[in-house]
This record gives sequence, C-alpha cells and structure tokens, in this order.
Amino acid sequence: MTIDHVLAVVAVSDFDTSHTWYEQLLGEPATNVPMPGNLAEWRLTETGWLQVFHDPERAGTTMANLAVTDLDHHLDAIRRRRITPGEIVAANKNVRLCTIPDPDGNRLTLIGNFRENY
Repeated sequence: MTIDHVLAVVAVSDFDTSHTWYEQLLGEPATNVPMPGNLAEWRLTETGWLQVFHDPERAGTTMANLAVTDLDHHLDAIRRRRITPGEIVAANKNVRLCTIPDPDGNRLTLIGNFRENY
C-alpha cells in the first residue's frame, strides 16, 4: 500500500472556538475549510495535515505529536500568540517534549530533537 498523505484528526466540541485557537497556535489560517462549521485543515508538511473536526462525542480524546526543528523557537512563538504551553520534559537521547492542551483538552505534543532512527 502506498500512502500519499497522512491526516491527523483532532475532534472538538466547539468548532468556531477551536478553529480560531488552532489558527492562533499554528500562526496561520487553515489551508482548507472543506466543510465550513465542521472541518478545517492545515498542511503542516509536504504530505502531513492536521484536521480540526466537529465531533463533540470524541472531543478531548486526541493526542497528536508534532516534531519540530527548534522546540524553544516554536514555544516562544506560541507564547507570543498568547497560548501557554506546558513544561518541557526531557526524554531519552536528548529528545524534549512539550504538551499543549487545546480548549477541549486534546493533547498536542511538540517534539524537539526527534530523529527517524534511534
């Protein structure tokens, strides 16, 4: 099987609030809004997407990991956009993690020093 794109779906209870929050977190408007009021999506990498989907029954249960090149730089930018990230946690082999809860309690974790091979 050949996969062309990976789309991580974040279930939210209040689409408008979450849409605005994710624009603030990511620092840009959604790439696409294919279902206004229900679905917005951001292209994060060449083939990786983050979708925010109105699904109150599943809201608050999503966990998504986003690897970044410079964790401190990204956290500073997020703070300037008035979002408070969690504490940085050291993991194995110099990997650093920082979890940011969205308005529903979904957990987005930024990963610094990620590598494909350990």
